[in-house]
Amino acid sequence: MKKKRTILASVALTLTLVLSLSCLAPRTLAPANQTPAQGPAPEKLGTIERDVTYGTVDDIALKMDIYYPRLATGPVPAVLHVHGGGWTKGDKALTAGALFLPQLIKRGYLVASINYRLAPQYKFPAQIQDVKCAVRYLRAHAANYGIDPERIGAFGGSAGGHLVALLGLTDENAGFDNCGGWYDQSSRVQAVANQFGPSDLTTIFEGAKPTLLTQVFGNPDRHSDIVVRSSPVTYVSPDDPPFLIMHGDKDKLVPLSQSQILYDRLKAAGVTATLVIVKNAGHGLLPAGGIPSLTPTQLAKILADFFDQHLK
Repeated sequence: MKKKRTILASVALTLTLVLSLSCLAPRTLAPANQTPAQGPAPEKLGTIERDVTYGTVDDIALKMDIYYPRLATGPVPAVLHVHGGGWTKGDKALTAGALFLPQLIKRGYLVASINYRLAPQYKFPAQIQDVKCAVRYLRAHAANYGIDPERIGAFGGSAGGHLVALLGLTDENAGFDNCGGWYDQSSRVQAVANQFGPSDLTTIFEGAKPTLLTQVFGNPDRHSDIVVRSSPVTYVSPDDPPFLIMHGDKDKLVPLSQSQILYDRLKAAGVTATLVIVKNAGHGLLPAGGIPSLTPTQLAKILADFFDQHLK
C-alpha cells in the first residue's frame, strides 16, 4: 500500500466532505474477486458492447463501451480508455484514442472506453471519482467479461492523460474512491500510458488558465488545496505502476515541460517510466512545423508494446 500522507489525507477528507456529498448513496457491494477460468465468451470476441452502466451517482448512469479482443485463449488483460476534452467535453467514442484501439484488440486486450461527469456542471473530483469507479466495476465483473482483475491498465490523452495519471498515482487515501459503487474493489491499475496530459496544475501554461481552473476545479488560485490535490505530481511515490508518457515537442496547449516534470518525479522515486518525445508534433501528437518523428502506426506499437511488457 502507498504510504500515508498526513497533510494530503487531511485535505482529502475536508474536500471530500465539501465536494462529494452527492456520493453518499448506499454502497454497492460486489462479489469477491475471482480470476475467471476462461476468457471472454467466444461469441463476444471482436464485438463492441455499447453503453454499459458501470456506476450510478445521483441517479446518473455512468456509461462505458466495451471492445472485446479478437482472440482469447484464457483470461485477458483489460485497458481503460479515458477521453480528453479539457474536463468539459469529449465522449467515450474513442476519438483520439482510436489510434491505439486496433493494436490493443488485435493483441488480445479488452478495452473499456468510458464517459465521466463533465465540468462545469460537475466540479473536480467528480471526474477522477468516475474513472476510479470504472476500474472497480471491471474488477467486480472480471468473471463476466473474462478479464484478469490483476492485469488492468489505463490510457488517455490531454485531460484523459491527466486523469489516468491521477488514477495510477493515487490509492484510497486520496479520497477519490467514494462514488458510483463497487467499494470493496481496488481502483489500482498495473500500468499507465499518459499522452500529453497536465501533471502539475500549480504551474502556468496555456491549458490551465485561471478561467479553466475556476470552471473545472472551482478555484482560480493555482496554489489552492483543490488544485494541488488535482495535480498528479503531488502523489508520486516508489510503489507507483510503470508509466509510458508521450508528448509532442511543439505542444502549445499543454507544454512538454508538464510531461518532463512527471517523468523526472517518477524516475527520482524509482518508478519505471519512459518518456517518448515526438518531434514536430503539437497537442494531440498532430503535425506542427514539420513531419512528426513518429507515425501513428509507430505510436500505436509503442503503446501496445508497453502494455504487453507490463500486463502480459
